[in-house]
Amino acid sequence: MTIIIDHHSDQNDAGDEIGEKNQGITKEEEETELVLDAGFEAPHTNSFGHTFRDYDAESERRRGVEEFYRVNHIGQTVDFVRKMRQEYGKLNRTEMSIWECCELLNEFIDESDPDLDEPQIEHLLQTAEAIRKDYPDEDWLHLTGLIHDLGKVLLHSSFGELPQWAVVGDTYPVGCAFDESIVHHKYFKENQDYDNPSYNTKYGIYTEGCGLDNVLMSWGHDDYMYLVAKENQTTLPSAGLFIIRYHSFYALHKSEAYKYLMNDEDTENMKWLKVFNKYDLYSKSKVRINVEEVKPYYLSLINKYFPAKLKW
Repeated sequence: MTIIIDHHSDQNDAGDEIGEKNQGITKEEEETELVLDAGFEAPHTNSFGHTFRDYDAESERRRGVEEFYRVNHIGQTVDFVRKMRQEYGKLNRTEMSIWECCELLNEFIDESDPDLDEPQIEHLLQTAEAIRKDYPDEDWLHLTGLIHDLGKVLLHSSFGELPQWAVVGDTYPVGCAFDESIVHHKYFKENQDYDNPSYNTKYGIYTEGCGLDNVLMSWGHDDYMYLVAKENQTTLPSAGLFIIRYHSFYALHKSEAYKYLMNDEDTENMKWLKVFNKYDLYSKSKVRINVEEVKPYYLSLINKYFPAKLKW
């Protein structure tokens, strides 16, 4: 069936129910929506029986998630991000295939995620297969679903075993004011850039419409995988690279913060990110994927869009 992709609102501080369709959408907003065939229905609850991205719900993971964001918000500074990009942008750690990287993620669980406690390979395949079902002709989007979190190999010992706060979690710009829509915003007050007049204004070191590609994002798996894909000359479309780098940028694609930094290409690519985000977030479930059954298909896509071995 042909539908307009709905915007879903996350559980917020006021306790709004997730999944409500936004009311009063303007004509301009309607014109930016993708009208595509899609039948995916979002579940109402996550793996723990709570609404998705509810950072206040009482669960065994809530306290750990909040502590994660406290450390994350203190440590993600301009200096730190520049240092990480310079170090890891050299891509001199190892050479391996995309699938080999997928298998490395089997041993990791994302401490920042209040919705999921499965190994990462499960989430990658859940996302990719959900997209594949609804968008059978967009094979680049299937592959993007598979690889979007591969940067989490930064947690592995061969990549320096970075702490989780420097690998996972919601991302946001550094070098300008931290928007209040960012989860657990209160902890930014302990960030050394918070009171720096060069970094704490609306635009900070940026200019209006400068383009997100020119913005320093908090360091983590998103930015790293973006660098890996780009520098290894992937043939994924720009929308695929955009999804990889900004899929955790919830302040933008859920709260519409920082839109003033976007250029025209960002605006076009945002349409696909909004499609992707629904599958990234809501496909998290206890439904298991038969890896060996789907592996040949994804190997064919990897061969189409990437070299056999990548520099990491």
